[in-house]
Amino acid sequence: MINDIKKDAEGRMSKTIDALGTNFNKIRTGRAHPSILDGIQISYYGSDTPLSQVANVNVEDARTLSVTPWEKNLVPDIEKAIMKSDLGLNPSTAGSVIRIPMPMLTEETRKNFIRQAKSEAENARVAIRNVRRDALAEVKALEKEKEISEDDERRAADDIQKLTDKYIAEVEKALAAKEKDLMEI
Repeated sequence: MINDIKKDAEGRMSKTIDALGTNFNKIRTGRAHPSILDGIQISYYGSDTPLSQVANVNVEDARTLSVTPWEKNLVPDIEKAIMKSDLGLNPSTAGSVIRIPMPMLTEETRKNFIRQAKSEAENARVAIRNVRRDALAEVKALEKEKEISEDDERRAADDIQKLTDKYIAEVEKALAAKEKDLMEI
């Protein structure tokens, strides 16, 4: 029973780290990377579809992405969606290829992106602590119903705290890597 609670908590904490990585990918650095466009949705035959499912997204050079739609009539929709996104990108179209130059990051935009990364990291920490709270509540309930002893409850609480510390350290490591990435010129 306790092991199930711990496995569940670890799985949920791991998913939080994965979500943090996805959110960090959306924060652009000065370099071109296809994952920057992951959050963009295109209206394709009446349903919102991720950009990666209607076009090829490639890195042309260190500062330029190219998007090649599979259907030529999607070019204006893709261009509009990229411009409407809050990424601050200005695509230019040449035939059926959309080129997206990555603007240089100013000191101010770097600081804003770091602020955004810190906010995402804090949200991940809060999510991990919420998982800990839920797991501890489940263990307490088992102890209250006399299904486990007080010693088992205390051991389980210590194990859950160790898990929490491990995943919060991963959040800190990911944040430090993202800050370093953003501050590179």
